[in-house]
Amino acid sequence: MRYQRREQPGCGGCLLIILLFSLLTGGFSGLLSFLGVLIYSGIAGILIFIGIFWGFSFWMKKKISTYEQSQTESHNRFVWLLVQILINIAKIDGIVSKEEISTIHRFFQQNLRYDQTKMFWVKELIKEAVNSTESMESLLLEFRNTFAYEPRLILLELIYQILYTKSHVPEAELRIARDIANYLQIKDYDKRTIEAKYKYGNRQQAGTSQGTADHYYAILGLKSGADQDTIKKAYRKLSMKYHPDKVRHLGEEFRAVAEEKMKEINGAYDFFKKK
Repeated sequence: MRYQRREQPGCGGCLLIILLFSLLTGGFSGLLSFLGVLIYSGIAGILIFIGIFWGFSFWMKKKISTYEQSQTESHNRFVWLLVQILINIAKIDGIVSKEEISTIHRFFQQNLRYDQTKMFWVKELIKEAVNSTESMESLLLEFRNTFAYEPRLILLELIYQILYTKSHVPEAELRIARDIANYLQIKDYDKRTIEAKYKYGNRQQAGTSQGTADHYYAILGLKSGADQDTIKKAYRKLSMKYHPDKVRHLGEEFRAVAEEKMKEINGAYDFFKKK
């Protein structure tokens, strides 16, 4: 299965809606007479409920389709692959729990600032991914063949973001994240930079200067005590990789991820400059 845009929904239920509208507004007297028995039997209520449910589904599909068509193919394919990969990680233990689905929902809502329409779309992608038989290897191969190095870094950053929304990250899931990085041909330095930032951030000693310094070393992918020249080289290297313009084609939310990453990198460099 590969990503495909959703077409605008047809109006196969329009006749039902017209009949229900006629029933409720008093038109089509013959229809009303015929349906009189249904009203008293309670079946009309069931039909009205079905009509409301169908109308909501039609409205939701239309909004999803309109949103998809407003985005670039690169953006839609990136999100589709991201969801597929996240669900594959969740399937490690053989099941995808409600808590894991809720974590993915929160990630898109809080980290990527998705509104209601975008969340409708993501929920549909999640349903597809849960029922999909696509292997992790085939998904990563498609991602590697489709996207350049910078979007691969953003993908790995997002994977670690969602893993570390948990209070305890299972070692099995960290191994999967490392395997993903290897398969996407992420360089060792970049892998260390991303993982160290999140691992250290979870256990950072707040309020201590050493804790703050170690945190900033981790953001720059450096060991504690690196000299100023090494810090400057690391800063320049990361600034080139995470420049927001390099992922502009993925959509505004992923450009924002790169911008946040640049703020972190700049903050770490400023800390050492002042120090």
